[in-house]
Amino acid sequence: MYDDFVKLDSAPFYKNESGTDKKCHLLWGDGVFYQDSSVVNNRRKVKARGYFSPGWVEVNALGGQSLLEFYFIDVGQGDGVLIKTPDFRHVMIDGGYPRSQQDTGKNAADFVDWKFFKDYGMATIELEALIASHSDADHYGGLWDLLDVSQNNQLDASDVRVENAYHAGLSWWKSASGSKTLGTSIESGGEHFWTQPISDRASVSDATSGVGAQLHGWWSNFFKTVLSAKTRSGGPTPIKRLSQLDNYLPEFGPNNQGEPVFRVLGPLEFDINGAPALRKYTGGSSINTNGVSLLMRVDYGGCRVLLTGDLNKASQTKLLDDYAGSPLEFACDVAKACHHGSDDISYRFLQAMSPAVTVISSGDNEGHDHPRPNVIAASATTGYMHIENDELVSPLIFSTELARSIDLGRPDKLEQKDTAGNTTSTISGTALERSLLHITSPEKKTKNEKDFGGR
Repeated sequence: MYDDFVKLDSAPFYKNESGTDKKCHLLWGDGVFYQDSSVVNNRRKVKARGYFSPGWVEVNALGGQSLLEFYFIDVGQGDGVLIKTPDFRHVMIDGGYPRSQQDTGKNAADFVDWKFFKDYGMATIELEALIASHSDADHYGGLWDLLDVSQNNQLDASDVRVENAYHAGLSWWKSASGSKTLGTSIESGGEHFWTQPISDRASVSDATSGVGAQLHGWWSNFFKTVLSAKTRSGGPTPIKRLSQLDNYLPEFGPNNQGEPVFRVLGPLEFDINGAPALRKYTGGSSINTNGVSLLMRVDYGGCRVLLTGDLNKASQTKLLDDYAGSPLEFACDVAKACHHGSDDISYRFLQAMSPAVTVISSGDNEGHDHPRPNVIAASATTGYMHIENDELVSPLIFSTELARSIDLGRPDKLEQKDTAGNTTSTISGTALERSLLHITSPEKKTKNEKDFGGR
């Protein structure tokens, strides 16, 4: 892919073969393309980091190697992770809400497009694996946009190829009345289980084409785009449901020539009456879609990265029981925080992870208020502590966005006054709720007055 890699923690990327003017700093593992073979003033002319114009880097900064890279993408409220292995295989996990639901009009699909087209100089986006951690739109929406050929004008890359697509199984189904449901369930051994998990490409095709039970709404439309996806060879992209029974992400198991190993720890699949089933949690549908998130751990050398989807306290508590004999399965160096920093979290699960670094993928959308302060505190108190020279080295906590809110109460009435300060009219009750406040900055949206209640 690249001609060479940066071996220093940071290296100046100079504008010229001499002088101190810099374009930026290159980082350890950054790849560069040689522009010629000459060395001037101990500098070599290269292209790097998607810059259209070449620059110069000192020769002693080169000679590094390709690294395992994680990109935790700021998608607002949602998740989006791109993983690049040392052998330049790419795994994309989630992508944020669809563009149509984003204030910025962008999501992880746009970052991946930049990475391949601008940074790598490739006209085709090539993914070894595309993974939807669960069936909530703030996770699969960006994947949907990436594969949607009707939105090709949104991407600089001319094509997208996906070798394999994976999902957690629990799906939105269309009920007889047309509303959405998570499917059928059953009680067994004192527990409840979902008995209608979607599975492979054939079952997805049936569930989106009118054969038998049908998937609902956006979830169905997303899978239709996955069914249209192609591999590098031009064949249809295989689709597979993952669970702990797989043990490893296919093609990313042990003995894969020094590449990282992707362990699949959840969701747990059970055999109920000879058919696959997924655990059902007490509470509403969101408790269950989040609780049945994929849980994966990436192991590389002595480093572990835990990717947790939107796991919540109910599912984490069960996972601790399921892995009671192997508590170190959750131990990691880096953790993608569960559910954007929600406080629906098990403290014991955080203790089991004990990461040195926690990454919180959160948006500053009012109403979610992620990450919650007590979760930030809990992530700090359960993280691996390392102190050098009386300074804290870890745990570290990174958040893609932080919100600051204050509760002003709910609007009660709107008064109009004349120049003397006398009230001339009052709007309250349902009339106030039907009122529209037109905002031109910063969001350029029209909001109902009732939307401003609470925070």
